[in-house]
Amino acid sequence: MLYLLFSDSAAKWIAFLGLVLAFLLTCFLLKALQNILPRDGGRAFAVNGALSQGKPRGAGIVFILVFCGMALLFVPFERELLIYLIMLIAAMLSGYLDDSSKTPWGEYKKGLIDLVIAFVCAYSYVNYNGTDMTVILSGTTFTLPKTVYIILAMILIWVSINVTNCTDGVDGLCGSLAIISLISFFVLFRSFLSNVMYSQLCLLMVICLLGYLWFNASPSKLLMGDAGSRALGLLMALLSLKSGRPLVYLVFCLVFLVDGGIGLVKVALLRFLKVKILKNTRTPLHDHARKNAGWSDTQTVFRFLILQTVLSCAYLYAVM
Repeated sequence: MLYLLFSDSAAKWIAFLGLVLAFLLTCFLLKALQNILPRDGGRAFAVNGALSQGKPRGAGIVFILVFCGMALLFVPFERELLIYLIMLIAAMLSGYLDDSSKTPWGEYKKGLIDLVIAFVCAYSYVNYNGTDMTVILSGTTFTLPKTVYIILAMILIWVSINVTNCTDGVDGLCGSLAIISLISFFVLFRSFLSNVMYSQLCLLMVICLLGYLWFNASPSKLLMGDAGSRALGLLMALLSLKSGRPLVYLVFCLVFLVDGGIGLVKVALLRFLKVKILKNTRTPLHDHARKNAGWSDTQTVFRFLILQTVLSCAYLYAVM
């Protein structure tokens, strides 16, 4: 809210300094606090999972808190935004407590927490914005019943939280993919929707993620853990809703959705319906790419980024 104290020209410099400060603060705190973060125990069934064993995990608690603090200082204040920032912290804390727990939390416990967060966010969105929905590409707008919109928004948020969490398995992958998605949202909000506030939020998170990637680029020194991935998933779902085009998530976050979502569907069908699909496909797909297709970690990250960049650019070009 510091922008309120200055003229328009000075406020721009304050915003500039705010982004630089967010990057420096993220880097400094990650460096200073990495030794007190919980340690990764490795993943028995993940490709190269043993390489993560012993590394500081839960770095999301740092860059998410920096993001929320900088948002309160440098982004125009709204009550709706405050609710979302609180929910981002809640998603981050639930992930961090799981990261630091000696006994990992059960899937149902985490799923229930995600469901509560999804309801609060979906209800708040409908309360402040209504239930109009614009179809991507065609631009057709229609209104959904309030209850239907809340349910669909909850599904979007819950799925986004969990597929983003599943994608966090290769050094630099989740953070770099999120940056591509966030820059896509930035262009949409800034150039097409003229929404300065949410375009600022996109860039602010990009800056915080760049501070994290300074340490997470392969070979990583620390990991974001559930503390970071779950909050990132929530943020990207909220940006999709705030765009008024929630289905744009299917474009800007498609690599997240495919990489993590196929595994969720595969496990759900097997567990609840005893149906086996994709028996020869390892999930998440980034593990299949490395183990079955023989891609290196670097190839996996770059090729996933290339795919998401092509999709995002194609959509933005189509709606110009």
